[in-house]
Amino acid sequence: MTKQRTMKFGVVVGNRGFFPDHLAKSGRDEILAVLTAAGAEAIVLSPEESKYGAVETYAEAQRCAELFKKHADQIDGIIVTLPNFGDERGIADAIRLSGLKVPVLVQATPDRSDDMTIATRRDSFCGKMSACNNLMQYNIPYSLTTLHTESLRSPEFKADLEQFSAVCRIVKGLKNLKIGAIGARPAAFNTVRYSERLLEGSGISVEPIDLSEIFGRISKMKDNDAPAQAKLADIKGYVTTQGIPEDALLKMAKLGAVIDEWMKQTNCTVSAVQCWTSMEEFFGVVPCTIMSMMSNSLIPSACEVDVPGVLSMYMLGLASGTPSALLDWNNNYGADPNKCVCFHCSNLPKHFFGEAPKMDYQAIIAGTVGKLNTFGTCVGRVKAGAMTYARFSTDDRFGVIRGYTGAARFTDDPLETFGGAGVAEIPELQKLLKYICREGFEHHVAANLSDVSHAIHEAATRYMGWDSYLHPGNGE
Repeated sequence: MTKQRTMKFGVVVGNRGFFPDHLAKSGRDEILAVLTAAGAEAIVLSPEESKYGAVETYAEAQRCAELFKKHADQIDGIIVTLPNFGDERGIADAIRLSGLKVPVLVQATPDRSDDMTIATRRDSFCGKMSACNNLMQYNIPYSLTTLHTESLRSPEFKADLEQFSAVCRIVKGLKNLKIGAIGARPAAFNTVRYSERLLEGSGISVEPIDLSEIFGRISKMKDNDAPAQAKLADIKGYVTTQGIPEDALLKMAKLGAVIDEWMKQTNCTVSAVQCWTSMEEFFGVVPCTIMSMMSNSLIPSACEVDVPGVLSMYMLGLASGTPSALLDWNNNYGADPNKCVCFHCSNLPKHFFGEAPKMDYQAIIAGTVGKLNTFGTCVGRVKAGAMTYARFSTDDRFGVIRGYTGAARFTDDPLETFGGAGVAEIPELQKLLKYICREGFEHHVAANLSDVSHAIHEAATRYMGWDSYLHPGNGE
């Protein structure tokens, strides 16, 4: 797994001359201190470039916009902070003139009810409404803090900054994303159909390659070639392979090496793989462990060529900085209406398992193609803890990308099964299941061991322009 990179924010400090402008100075100092404490960097006007380094006049808005333009490739999002009422036009002008298409967070500092003299009163409560009204008029999408006004040093703002950072990572990560589609979708799975054109409308491209090309490249690779041997060592270091034939491990190693090289050549960030049954019948292994290794390294890989599925996995990983998995909504859990079994056969990243996973054969299709052709699954029990689930798909009927997300948790309830599986407890699960079925969503769902559902929903609806349902309710 890679370390989460430093977030960089453009900061617009609002100011308005009718109000105490010394608050703009202290407000600027405070937002910079808070961002530094959070490990983030600020790109903001200096006191030499504008009064107190704030934005009020059109000239100051122009200078702010030019500063943002110089750092356009670095800025993940923009934070508007209102230490007083703020100039509504200056704020909106600065953002529009910068040309940046990044998430925007609007924060307003609260007044103290025991200190509202003409020299100290902020009126940010009111100014935030005016700032948002202008952003709306300028057609600039924006996010709000949990509370209408909240102190920059409050626990609420700390949480809001974390969520906003996740939103920014999602939006930036989806920009010009290339998804590798390795093989054709399994003929029996109409559920993984999708529209490349709708994805392209959101700046997301799909790069296909036929399995015959993958197998052809593998056939040209010698057993002792460096990429094959390096990948073989990676496999043995990643998962217990006791009892797995050496020739099967070598096939997996070559498959992994070829996929790595192809993705590098085509600039693909994530992948979706035709995992059955051509792979087993004509090559003799399942790709699950190779896919598990990619997902565990924050390079999500989805089975059954589920391109929207891996897109959902990637969004979760961008938000949390941790690996995601693709699961089936698979079984009820006894008579509990709010619990279900989430399962795959399995290519889950080992980050999901409480104990070290082991390599095994794919029990479901071994009866069809033979056990010796199905080695390579990565099996274990999903550990208990927080869970976010998400599913976004293309809907050709209405020409939209739409989906749902929500927070849940994996439990440590007893479960006897094979593959990779866990018991999930979800508030109002029956309501969610009805929603999935009535809206015609797939049985595949992406999952992440975190609580980032609000960030997923915010990024999808406000900045990607997609339809999203936040279970059990949007709360707005």
